[in-house]
Amino acid sequence: MIQILNDDVIAAISTPAGTGGIGIVRLSGEKAFEIADRIYRSPSGQKVSKMASHTIHYGHVFNADGRVIDEVMLTVMRAPKTYTRENIVEINCHGGSTVLNMVLQTVIDAGARLANPGEFTERAFINGRIDLSEAEAVMDVIDAKTEAGVAYSINQLSGGLSKKYEAIDKGLLHLLTYIDAALDYPEYDVEEVTERELDENIRHLTGEVEDLLQSAKVGKIMRDGIDTVILGEPNVGKSSLMNKLFREDKALVTNIPGTTRDTIEDYINIGGVPFHIIDTAGIRETSDVIERMGVERAKQMVGQAELVLFITDVSRETSKDREAWQNLLRDKKVLYIYNKSDLIDGAAQSELKEDLKDNEVILSIKTEAGLEKLKHKMVKMAIDSETVQPADNPVVSNVRHISLLKKVRTDLQSAYASLSSGMTMDIIEIDLKEALDHLRQITGKSIGDDIIDQIFANFCLGK
Repeated sequence: MIQILNDDVIAAISTPAGTGGIGIVRLSGEKAFEIADRIYRSPSGQKVSKMASHTIHYGHVFNADGRVIDEVMLTVMRAPKTYTRENIVEINCHGGSTVLNMVLQTVIDAGARLANPGEFTERAFINGRIDLSEAEAVMDVIDAKTEAGVAYSINQLSGGLSKKYEAIDKGLLHLLTYIDAALDYPEYDVEEVTERELDENIRHLTGEVEDLLQSAKVGKIMRDGIDTVILGEPNVGKSSLMNKLFREDKALVTNIPGTTRDTIEDYINIGGVPFHIIDTAGIRETSDVIERMGVERAKQMVGQAELVLFITDVSRETSKDREAWQNLLRDKKVLYIYNKSDLIDGAAQSELKEDLKDNEVILSIKTEAGLEKLKHKMVKMAIDSETVQPADNPVVSNVRHISLLKKVRTDLQSAYASLSSGMTMDIIEIDLKEALDHLRQITGKSIGDDIIDQIFANFCLGK
């Protein structure tokens, strides 16, 4: 973990790379105001160190030679009511990369050092403003792919998930207190009461952990999206479907079979769920080397898919190879799409509707008949629900959290098994202490410096 010294001021560009109207250079540290005083001048001559907290001021940034670097708006925020709980200065510059880097270099020349990735958030964690799970939510907010994903991440950033963890933490401490009483004061014969308390509360805590793990399915989808592969023969409408879903020409569409040679992919928000849509080459036997490579690539993508949109053309006879394709779909969530329904008569459509299953939909990409129903079924199959649930209830989306929660569950199950088999209290205590340690690794109460550094190394520079 980075050692934070009293005179250690960090600085970084906190806005994305590229050209924009405004760019921000951020400083954090006890002596941030002193460094700002060396490079900033206001028309009134007022020093940054004398400015009131949470105010913004017009002025110019100068380099060591006294040359004007940029016309800026400077924001002053005094500790502890800041993101890092340290003094913070934000210099709002013009948004060109050259001028931003010139201002940053001027700040560093004045005594600051370049921040490491995620170091501002790491300082917020070290200084106790947020716990580790809230810190990790910062990047989830940045990376969120839908409004629902942002809402879930904001809930975690605001402490919604931390409150769940804290409740389990308190429950485990409560049980360990009972065990300590039984071990330290055997003459009072509290063991029978302790066993009843353990039985009830271990089962309750296991249920709480299980609920969090159940939420991880939705959490992972909101964080990473659901890999969705469009599959089928050539010219059944795979690329046309992708273009309709995105409302733009993502894929080239012709009446020549085999036009799509490789996968085409992008993210789309449907009903609040981020779908990672992948259009693949039509699966068929072909002598074309490039097309054959595309078919093999399509098969690989199906192997990784979490949802498959399998399209057939109801206006023509299905290929004899369809049964062979079904082997690719074993153990996969598959939504079967019967496309080009506008090319068959009413009687044929009625017959098709009679035997329609929950994972089947009749579609005409040309007329868009059935397109909204298709989207609805995609959401339902992705999250096993008609709609995305409100973000009021926290969900677990972080892989590290999921792994540790599984260990907490195992520890609690082991403790309950020991209790049920009549093991002594000190044996049960070992499992409960393991559960508490694994839980606290999530929030950062019990975790090594190397793990913390690894977590924050994945953050963007300036955050």
